[in-house]
Amino acid sequence: MLPLRRLAVVVLAAAAVVFGLGLAGLPAAPAAPFFFIQLTDPQFGMTTSDASFAQETANLEFAVATANRLRPAFVIVTGDLVNKTGDGAQIAEYQRILGRLDPAIRAYHIPGNHDVGNEPTPESLAAYTKRFGPDHFSFTVGSFVGIAIDSCVIHTPKNVKAEAEQQDQWFRAELEKARREGARHIVVFQHHPLFVNDSAEPGGYENIPPDARARLLRLFAEVGVRHVFAGHYHQNALAREGDLQVVTTGPIGMPLRGAKSGMRIAVVSDAGIEHRYYDLGDLPSRVVLPSASTRNYGHDRVSAGVACDARSALGPDPSAGSGSGPR
Repeated sequence: MLPLRRLAVVVLAAAAVVFGLGLAGLPAAPAAPFFFIQLTDPQFGMTTSDASFAQETANLEFAVATANRLRPAFVIVTGDLVNKTGDGAQIAEYQRILGRLDPAIRAYHIPGNHDVGNEPTPESLAAYTKRFGPDHFSFTVGSFVGIAIDSCVIHTPKNVKAEAEQQDQWFRAELEKARREGARHIVVFQHHPLFVNDSAEPGGYENIPPDARARLLRLFAEVGVRHVFAGHYHQNALAREGDLQVVTTGPIGMPLRGAKSGMRIAVVSDAGIEHRYYDLGDLPSRVVLPSASTRNYGHDRVSAGVACDARSALGPDPSAGSGSGPR
C-alpha cells in the first residue's frame, strides 16, 4: 500500500494529465453556434454614376436596421464601400450609416477595387487605411477564425509589390497559427472571388489571376480552409474546388445581370457553416441556431445551394447556381 503522502501525489499527477491535457483523443466540448451577416458592394454612387447615392443610402440603412434586429455576432462588408475612389461624400455616408450598427455587434470591412483603385498604389492603400483602418486583419469568435485580406493587391500587384509580399507573409502566418491552435473553422474574406464558376477558368476582371489562385488553393488545402466569402461580381455564385467552397455574394448596393440587392446570413456550428442569400424583400424574421450539442466531423456539403452538415436552419438558397461566369 502506498503511503498517504505518496498516494496524494499520484492522484494529483493523474488529475493534471486528465485535466491539463484535456483528455487527449477525445473531442473538445461543443462550441456555441452563432451567425454572421456578410454585406458586399454597397458602392455608394454606382446607381447614378456618382451623381447621388440615395438608393445606396436606403439599402444600407435597411441592412443595418436588419442586423440590429437579428443580432449577429458580426457584420462584415467585403469591399467596394464606395464607387468613386476617395470621394469624401460617399465615404462619409457609408461611415455614417455603418456607425448606426449596435456597438454590441462587431463590424468589419475590407477594401474593394473601387476603394483603392483598379491598380492600387502605396498612396491609395495609405488613404484607405487612414479612413477605414487596416486592409487585412484577423478576428475570432470562439473556435472560428476569420481572416480578411486585401484581394486588390493580389489581383493587381504591379504598383504595390512590397505591400503584396508583406500581406502574403502575414496571411501565411495567420493561417498557420489558426491551424496550430486548433481552430474549428478557418474562413477567409476577400473582395474578389478566387473563381466564379470553376477553378480552371481564365483570369479577368471578375476573379483572381490563375497563378495567384493556384498558390492560394494549395495553401488553403494545406491548412484546412473550407470557405472563402467574396463579393465584387454583383450577383451570387457558388463554386467548389475539393473541400473548398467559394461563396460569391450579391450586392447590398446595385445588382447586375438580373440579380437582386440583399445580404448573406451564415450560421456557424460544430457541424459546419450553413449560409443563404436573402433579397431585401425576403429577409427572415429571426435566425434559428442549431443546438450546441449537434456534432458532425465530416466535410461540408452543398445541398440545394446551401453548405451544411446539420439540418438547415436557413432553408434552401434560391440564389444558388446563379453564376454565369465572368463578364
